[in-house]
Amino acid sequence: MKILKLSLLAVASLMLALPSKGQYAADAFRFSEINQTGTARFQGVGGNHAALGGDASAISGNPAGLGFYNRSELSISPAFRNLNAETSYLGRTQSDGKTNPNLAQASLIIAGSPNRNNSNWKRSSIGISYIRQQSFQNLFTYSGRNERSAFVDSAVEDANRRNISAEALDQEYDLNSEQALTLPGAYYQLFMINPSTAVGPPYVRYDRNNPTDQLGSFESTGAHTQWTLAYAGNYNDKVYVGGSIGFNRIRYNYNATLTDRYVNSTVIRGSTHTEDLNVSGNGVNATLGVIYKATPELQIGASITSPTFMSIKETFNELVQADIIGIPQINASGQPVFFVPDVTSVGLQPNDFEYTIQSPLRASGGATYFLGKNGFLTGTVEYVGYRGMRVSTGMLSASDNSAFRQDNRREIEDTYASGINVRLGGEYRAGTFRARAGLAYLGDPYRVKLDGLDRSKLLFSGGVGFRNDRFFADITGVYNSAKSAYTPYVLNNQNDYASAEVSSRSVNLLISLGTFF
Repeated sequence: MKILKLSLLAVASLMLALPSKGQYAADAFRFSEINQTGTARFQGVGGNHAALGGDASAISGNPAGLGFYNRSELSISPAFRNLNAETSYLGRTQSDGKTNPNLAQASLIIAGSPNRNNSNWKRSSIGISYIRQQSFQNLFTYSGRNERSAFVDSAVEDANRRNISAEALDQEYDLNSEQALTLPGAYYQLFMINPSTAVGPPYVRYDRNNPTDQLGSFESTGAHTQWTLAYAGNYNDKVYVGGSIGFNRIRYNYNATLTDRYVNSTVIRGSTHTEDLNVSGNGVNATLGVIYKATPELQIGASITSPTFMSIKETFNELVQADIIGIPQINASGQPVFFVPDVTSVGLQPNDFEYTIQSPLRASGGATYFLGKNGFLTGTVEYVGYRGMRVSTGMLSASDNSAFRQDNRREIEDTYASGINVRLGGEYRAGTFRARAGLAYLGDPYRVKLDGLDRSKLLFSGGVGFRNDRFFADITGVYNSAKSAYTPYVLNNQNDYASAEVSSRSVNLLISLGTFF
């Protein structure tokens, strides 16, 4: 095929490369889902923040909990997260794992001096903390023999859906950058998409009826972290109120590869498709909280956290590589010949995109019951308004910006449901020794069970600690199991492609060390 030089407007090339709206609805959810945060002590009792207090986790949880402090504190919580994933794809199962060290939490709390003017406001405290709200570390591989399709079929269907001519498809390649503007354009340059008529469509591919051995991998890195400033006051040792402002930072990267090997192929041995996404962003939110000490044994609390307003930048790259045996041609003498093209790898032009996300509003309420000096029991119910997530951009025309916003809003409201999470935990005390256990149930956030999977989560936690007048040390382990699905490509007929079912199990081990002053 002849490669023609392409000269297109920048907006046109952006629209050709722009991912579907569904991706951004999924991004909004990915950057909004929070499992369990805080110090080893609070994570040890199930991540209960609503009605406990007296811990650095209150800075980013329920800031009213700072009102319990009568002395200052400095703490740090290093952590290690071990992830194991088992995938099932086309009847084949395999496992992978990785371990990631990280900093779960660090904080400084300055307790104010007691109020000496007989005011009912006894004292106030301020706090600053760093927390790791989300870990994006993930790794899994999958493989199997696909009797019905290969990745290139998605590009064939895309070209046929657009009913694009061969000449126009040829023009979706830029000689200057030696990059394609679309995925069908990339496969066309590699002779993997072939016109069946003089004009072009419908398009077909070689070895369509051969089985395909598929091997895929997915690895992601990054985290969602937050710096928080909080202030709280103590009214008559009865009511504790506080507020905070959080400054968020997101770093997320993933690399996904799918290699297809065509069984008993005569023209093309196979191909590899690679995706690479790099995301960075910043955001801000605010939290208000209150804790009421109803009796010496019972205290109740509630907090509300505004949506986080995030500004996101991303760069998306794709690469297609072909392993070609020989493309059949007819020479000038009318004899069949085979040739291998000079170009066997084509990258797509990077897609740089900027958008904003409004994460869900969160609200929680709970109670803590103290068992004298022997410990306490605590519980929290959380509401997460996933259907209120929003995505928008200012990079397109006014009408396209509005359509992008409305399309993503419909996608979010059709896909996600408001979530209810329940947390229970307790602590046993014996002198300076502490023992803790907790359970958290995070409800399935999807309105419809995608791929037939229940995506609710159960987090089990437990730990021990030591605490005296000057120093404390806590260690906690949190076990989390969840199911998800990964679909490398989709086709018109859902029976022609498959998803990898992923069962993930993670253990997060964290240690909190702190001192009072």
